[in-house]
Amino acid sequence: MTARDRLFAEAAKRILVTDGAFGTEIQNWKLDEAAYAGNLGLTHDQKGNNDILALTAPHVPESIHRAYFEAGADIAETNTFSANRISQADYGAEHLVREINLESAGLARRIADEFEARDGRPRFVAGAIGPTNKTLSLSPDVNDPGYREIDFDYLKDVYREQVDALIEGGADFILIETVFDTLNAKAGIMATIEAGDALGREVPLMLSMTLTDLSGRNLSGHTVEAFWHAVRHARPVTIGLNCSFGAEQLRPHVATLSKLCDTLIMVYPNAGLPNELGAYDEAPATTAGLVREWAAQGQVNVLGGCCGSTPAHIRAIADAVAGLPPRALPTPPVQTRLAGLEPFTMAA
Repeated sequence: MTARDRLFAEAAKRILVTDGAFGTEIQNWKLDEAAYAGNLGLTHDQKGNNDILALTAPHVPESIHRAYFEAGADIAETNTFSANRISQADYGAEHLVREINLESAGLARRIADEFEARDGRPRFVAGAIGPTNKTLSLSPDVNDPGYREIDFDYLKDVYREQVDALIEGGADFILIETVFDTLNAKAGIMATIEAGDALGREVPLMLSMTLTDLSGRNLSGHTVEAFWHAVRHARPVTIGLNCSFGAEQLRPHVATLSKLCDTLIMVYPNAGLPNELGAYDEAPATTAGLVREWAAQGQVNVLGGCCGSTPAHIRAIADAVAGLPPRALPTPPVQTRLAGLEPFTMAA
């Protein structure tokens, strides 16, 4: 069976669970700059470069992966959110991008296989790709709306470097997450399709949008429905939302996607909204209770957590949805659906 087939087979049995936050969990280790930098001889300050820990302190991401699997996760997301040439340039570590992704994917793969061997329950690895700190849709210069710092082909090549290494390291899927710019996501989609073509096989995609306001749009202005219309051609194995807000604020947008999409819905919200100090206070039982409502209404197939979530949150979610039936995939009518910032369906 392909990774796509295996995931759909498991998702037909039960609601699956993906893991929780990595960044806030790494912060709990209170590592100093020397721990981040290791002996790589880098000239920039590395504190906060979470991705590089795959090379300098692999016991940290390994411990976090294990904690999430122990809590009941079915899917591990690699610690590679910023492991791309653009983001790593801030740390002077561009030349290490391939090695970071290769090691991160290999680490997650090894632990996933170990847990699967214990009980026979399939575990999956999603190669996580963040949006970078550049945008293709918007100008960073308010005086020059047509200016772009990078172009589509450059970003596609940046993503391709990351995708190739994640696949080589053992990722089952490529997860393009926290999509604030739909055009950035399209560059990631194209990079993944080209990587699959080079291998002679499909590399399945997971896509996850982030909302920047309560109206339900991302930074490039797309509604959740328009986003789906813009990316559905890629046949993602999951589509959904992450980060953004807490589960309470995502409720209507989850309902919209659930009715619309003929693939699995994966949602992993923040643990509520941050407090005035930027910390997340929402208790595991609260988060689990909120996402359980989606599950009880048949709206989701995969649940997990983003910023501020912990293994305790993932355990609470896994326990809360145990025994609930997974969402049944709808069969949308065959129509031509287009997207600008709003969805558009042509008359039959």
